[in-house]
Amino acid sequence: MILNLFNQFTPPTILGFPVIIISLLIPLLLLPTPTNRWITNRLMTVQSSLLKAFTKQIFMPMSLKSLNWALILSSLMFMLTNLNLIGLLPYTFTPTTQLSMNLGLAIPLWLATVLIGFRNQPTTSLAHFLPEGTPTPLIPILIVIETISLFIRPIALGVRLTANLTAGHLLIQLISSATLAIMPLSLPLSLLTFIVLLLLTILELAVAMIQAYVFVLLLSLYLQENT
Repeated sequence: MILNLFNQFTPPTILGFPVIIISLLIPLLLLPTPTNRWITNRLMTVQSSLLKAFTKQIFMPMSLKSLNWALILSSLMFMLTNLNLIGLLPYTFTPTTQLSMNLGLAIPLWLATVLIGFRNQPTTSLAHFLPEGTPTPLIPILIVIETISLFIRPIALGVRLTANLTAGHLLIQLISSATLAIMPLSLPLSLLTFIVLLLLTILELAVAMIQAYVFVLLLSLYLQENT
């Protein structure tokens, strides 16, 4: 039973070819093709409005130097949202339930924000390791604690996204299995669990979008500290 539950998180392969590569390319198919018309279609208009609202919300409290990251963070938000939502479809695979992929996204982007801080404002970046007015006996301890908190940030980013999506998928799997198991015994109880399954699916749709937004929002906060 336990192996069956976690089999959904095993990257599938077709003739030895990992399907996760195809899953990562699916969001590109959802991008509307740009045209040279003055008036765009509804899909491009909705996409432009969402991207404009997202960039305004993320970059409003940040400096002008951070605007160079607008394309990177917007693309990351779009990719994570689509991958999270695609994974809720039947007979599909969710790449963002893999910790290796999430850490592969989190570590390079976090490291880039840290290196930007050390290059542009080294004094301010080093000052984060030791708050002002710290008593002398506590200086070594605080430096160690702040160093650990700095290096744990990308791990927290990856684990948060993986854990939330994995927990949601496991709950959906458990409740759907319970619905099928209860159906021969009690139809009203099976209908009740099916309604719970529908509500949980709606919740997972919201979680898929919120977790992508939180991932990008935390990266923007790290960038704001170093610019």
